[in-house]
Amino acid sequence: MPRFSVIVPAYKVQAYLHECLESVLSQSYPDLELIAVDDCSPDASGAIIDEFAARDPRVQPLHLTENQGLGRARNAGLARASGDYLVFLDADDTLTPHALRAIADRLKETGEPDLVVYDYARIYWSGETVRNVVADQLTEQGPAPFRLEDRPGLLKLLMVAWNKAYRREFVEREGFTFPPGYYEDTPWTFPVLMAAESITTLDRVCVHYRQRRQGSILSTTSRKHFDLFEQYDRVFAFLDAHPQFARWRPVLFRRMVDHVTKVFARRDRLPRGSHAEFLRKARAHYRRYRVPGPPLPLGSRLRHTLVRWGLHRTYRSLQLAAALHRRTAKLSVKLLRTARATALRLHYRIQLRLPLRADRAAFTAYDDHEHGCNPSALEEAFRTFAPHIRTTWLGRSDTAAYWTALARSKYLVSDTGFEPRLVKRPQQILVQTPAGTPLGHAGLDLQERPAAARDLDFEGLLADVGKWDYVLSANRHSTLVWERVHPGSYTTLEYGSPRSDVFQKATSNDVTRLRESLRIPEDSVAILYAPARRDHCRTQRSPLDLERVLRRLGPRYVVLARTHGPVPQSARIIDVTGHPGVESLCLASDVLLTDYSSLMFDYAGLDRPIVLHSADDDRAAYEGARGTYFDVRAFPPGAVARSEDELIDIFATGHWRGSRSAQLRTAFRERFCPYDDGRAAERVVRRVVLGETDLPPVTPLAERHPVPSAAATLARSPQATVPQPGGPLTVTDSL
Repeated sequence: MPRFSVIVPAYKVQAYLHECLESVLSQSYPDLELIAVDDCSPDASGAIIDEFAARDPRVQPLHLTENQGLGRARNAGLARASGDYLVFLDADDTLTPHALRAIADRLKETGEPDLVVYDYARIYWSGETVRNVVADQLTEQGPAPFRLEDRPGLLKLLMVAWNKAYRREFVEREGFTFPPGYYEDTPWTFPVLMAAESITTLDRVCVHYRQRRQGSILSTTSRKHFDLFEQYDRVFAFLDAHPQFARWRPVLFRRMVDHVTKVFARRDRLPRGSHAEFLRKARAHYRRYRVPGPPLPLGSRLRHTLVRWGLHRTYRSLQLAAALHRRTAKLSVKLLRTARATALRLHYRIQLRLPLRADRAAFTAYDDHEHGCNPSALEEAFRTFAPHIRTTWLGRSDTAAYWTALARSKYLVSDTGFEPRLVKRPQQILVQTPAGTPLGHAGLDLQERPAAARDLDFEGLLADVGKWDYVLSANRHSTLVWERVHPGSYTTLEYGSPRSDVFQKATSNDVTRLRESLRIPEDSVAILYAPARRDHCRTQRSPLDLERVLRRLGPRYVVLARTHGPVPQSARIIDVTGHPGVESLCLASDVLLTDYSSLMFDYAGLDRPIVLHSADDDRAAYEGARGTYFDVRAFPPGAVARSEDELIDIFATGHWRGSRSAQLRTAFRERFCPYDDGRAAERVVRRVVLGETDLPPVTPLAERHPVPSAAATLARSPQATVPQPGGPLTVTDSL
């Protein structure tokens, strides 16, 4: 008996069926049967199902002799199911990676409930993924399992069968089946939720719900949308047959009215000339099932009134008025934006004619969105070593303060391109602080890398470079690369990385405070996982199965995930993607796990372990799209794993922090962190602002004493249980 029976009905979905079935069979939890139902589809769906069945014994093909519709096709699959739990999946949607494992774990945690409700995300043709807007109803806080009366908010979720897993014995005992017609999920979902004696939730996206597919029910104009009324007849018939659920009648009545008005409001669903008839039937259902309830909000009250009295023309008039109001509002906003932009341009021209303020410095980082990185470290150094200079952050470009600071500040500091409309004044000094040491190609080298360059304006880039006065560099490698790919007349300041200064100044108390703020469990080993962005991929996916890695390593390990894509929902995976300070994450972690991210160069200054995960095929794809300036696997900052299993072994055996890893890290630091002694920002300010040439000497690498990590502290403790090194690594020692 398999754990899951995944039922997939298929009709006219040949373009999407392969991806759907593959998403099921590639799950990391393999204990399943896949019942693929060919609903007498006229396209190649049946043949695709047979192809999958021939290659995988877990696939049970079922070919219906005539088209029966989605509901009855599901029933046919349901009759064949033998798994503990039933999972329904539409053939144009997909399961997310490791979804079944997460569901299985949640079922085990909560004592095999009748029902587990999980989340979904809408996926658009552009690759954009948008999570369910009422995902807060799926929070796992509080007792579980529970009944519907304990969490009535579940009735606000989308009325679909595919966001739940059902205990098969429960479904068979209650005799639940899908009715024919459109909206077949409605008389299934509500009775299931009411009848379930034990429900649990899983706050994790398990299904990707495809949008804008031609041929789907919601994009079809048909009289079959009138089936909605019969489906609600079935819902209220269930309530009549089960008086113990009478308390839900007012809630379901409101849901019916909301559902009816939503279908009516979509002009593309009902055939021309049928809207008045639809509203007449809605009025009849309103009067038939209406029950008193709590007062309605104004918007809902208006919809109820229009349905109650069948005011078809009034409804349409209000819709037209609302559409006219939206158009007018959009036009007004557009005119206001145009007027504001014109006023700001005029304001900037006036400011350019006023005297430059020699005591002002303006900073911008991360495309003007946040304080951070090198500009943040430099601003602190300005306030410390040049207190007569007043500092400000530029912020948003649609404010007068932004253009005033841009026009009248003597010093402008940025780690991205400066404002393209900037008119550099003769006395202004522009300081460019590139974010990190370059491993992947940058600047003019991207001309041969269209996937990485995307829409980069190279003429605009060179125009921006022509305004720079100083460029900061952390090492000789960075200097040689930046001066070639950003050719200009600026002066390179090879003084170190200002954002790494904090690594030499932080204390053990600072590390403890940061770990507490991130809720890292005490005595755990925190892995900062920061993979590079894949320029050749529209949708960013993690190269690693983080949940599997943590299961293999045991409870001592947690992951701080700073990725470019979705992060798995797990108690031991902390999503820090949106954290504003990467330096804080470095200090809070015990080891960096990456592939090609330039963060490794800064992290090496901490003198903490670094592990690279670089599979051969992934490396080839990354280098083909972005290109690299040297083979980091030939000159690594630590242990190198070429597969996920090798990575697990490196951590399990202790190689990640062994003597060989330390030797590799030392050589890496000598090459890329020669000036990172905690005084890089000070040297920049003394040179650029104070005009000093006799700058503070660089502390030799051997004399630096960075703050120890939590894992290093544990390793010195007699009670430490961190695995000890197992032996030398087979890694090439030289470039």
